[in-house]
Amino acid sequence: MSSTKADRLVTILGSGPAGLTAAIYAARANLNPLVFEGGQPGGQLTITTDVENFPGFEKGIMGPDLMDTMHAQAERFGTEFIMDEVVEIDFSSTPFTVKTRDMSITTEALIISTGASAKMLGLPSEKELMGYGVSACATCDGFFYRGKEVAVVGGGDTAMEEATYLTNHATKVTMIHRRQEFRASKTMIERAKANPKIAWKLGYVIEEVLGARDKGVHALKLKNVATGKIEEFNVDGLFIGIGHHPNTSLFEGKLPMDETGYLKVIPGSSRTTVPGVYAAGDVCDPVYRQATTAAGMGCMAAIDCERDLANRGLHV
Repeated sequence: MSSTKADRLVTILGSGPAGLTAAIYAARANLNPLVFEGGQPGGQLTITTDVENFPGFEKGIMGPDLMDTMHAQAERFGTEFIMDEVVEIDFSSTPFTVKTRDMSITTEALIISTGASAKMLGLPSEKELMGYGVSACATCDGFFYRGKEVAVVGGGDTAMEEATYLTNHATKVTMIHRRQEFRASKTMIERAKANPKIAWKLGYVIEEVLGARDKGVHALKLKNVATGKIEEFNVDGLFIGIGHHPNTSLFEGKLPMDETGYLKVIPGSSRTTVPGVYAAGDVCDPVYRQATTAAGMGCMAAIDCERDLANRGLHV
């Protein structure tokens, strides 16, 4: 048990599906959670348009609307929100000290749900059309490209997985890669090359995504790496398959991570190896990266947290 009284029993970092679900469960358990909303309040779903695979919405829902609904639900049960980003955490003693640029609080338990970010090409047109013909998640958005032609950029396992999945919906999937060889595993490459719906455009880089928000993507401006020649390549959508990076820089050297920076949790739970610290959602999930799985992990984190606080005599 802590020798000093903490400002909070539970603090949650991040306000995507994992963080907000954790907040809903923690608030309903009378833990009075505090949520630091972070640099992208609402998480990646705020840059997504139609969400058709989140249970409970028969006709689909816009990503920002879904996050607003979850936010209001958490707030209804007493969750407090601070629109600020945490810059430092002291894990050396309990209660933990959480600092932003403007404030500092102590907390008995910490749920980390800071998510992950898709690696992007860095093009202004890519950013402008994200959610309007550009996507970084085939399993999220592939359904919208039934009977259409799309492109996937990348050369690793992520790109191969995205392309293979998209052949379930699109009539043609073209892989675009700057090199002639790939970083992907041999198995993934062979599987993609054996798929008759996957075409290849190697030795090219994307210079610009052509389209408009009201009409979507209609082409890509490509540059041949060898010749420098520019050409237009007609497609109905672009999927960015160059990987994701978890938002875990704040925890480097403080919490266990895998080789790519995803937080490690004890199997079958949301607990990290630091008692009182939990992880949920994309920040610890390099495999599924879905809103529904993130929400489920947020539920797990809140329940684990509540039970542990009860065992410590800090919550009835």
